[in-house]
Amino acid sequence: MNFTERLRQSRIETVALSLREDIGDGDITARLIPAQRQAAGHVITREQATIAGREWVNEVFRQVDDSVSLEWLVQDGESVSPEQVLFRMKGTARSLLTAERSALNWLQTLSAVATNCAGYAARVAHTNVRLLDTRKTLPGLRLAQKYAVTCGGCDNHRTGLWDAFLIKENHISACGSIANAINEAHRIAPGKPVEVETESLAELEQALSAGADIIMLDEFSMDDLHAAVAMNKGRAKLEASGGINTHTLVPIAETGVDYISIGALTKDVKAVDLSMRLD
Repeated sequence: MNFTERLRQSRIETVALSLREDIGDGDITARLIPAQRQAAGHVITREQATIAGREWVNEVFRQVDDSVSLEWLVQDGESVSPEQVLFRMKGTARSLLTAERSALNWLQTLSAVATNCAGYAARVAHTNVRLLDTRKTLPGLRLAQKYAVTCGGCDNHRTGLWDAFLIKENHISACGSIANAINEAHRIAPGKPVEVETESLAELEQALSAGADIIMLDEFSMDDLHAAVAMNKGRAKLEASGGINTHTLVPIAETGVDYISIGALTKDVKAVDLSMRLD
């Protein structure tokens, strides 16, 4: 199953869960409104943001009431300004109000990830480095957050434990050596990417000699990062990782590493401030 189909199925399932936890046995407040009363409304952003999550909003309204019509005025990945209208809606007042919170929760959360990523990506746009997310995601929302990462101009690392090897210190210890671990990975799943975490230039050389595809340079000093790029000579892709923040990001990108992985892309985000208004 490809990522697009996996994402589609995850979206249907997680939206359904978000509606069950919000609506429960029914929206009793919405019952104050006559069932057939029609309404129109729109959603605005109160702050600068990069948008992500249109299809999650669409899915919320589809599951609540597929007769509601939505008109989107922005695309995922688009930068928006305060007070800008993101989409308009028409349908029964009950349906619009019942779907409101779940729809905005998805949009504000995924847009927060995209906005965060856009800020990081802008800082290193003058380099060739690719910024990668990690598995530090909200439980149950990994695929949605990874989609939002791409809307913000960053890239995805492995999705989970099944689609690529990431050999860390404890794996190496259990296997006996870096070479043993890499050889076993190639035997178990030929063709799967093999990445090895290293903590020194000596370990980097071992990983290069054993044929790793990607080598993580975990908390390397700036001098060692420069040395690692010189040692590598294009034999493997190099990924800097560990404690990277907005102050160290640019100097690390300028060393010439191929990737920088940053857990903060998905775990340190603040929801975008959105508001729905009935016309």
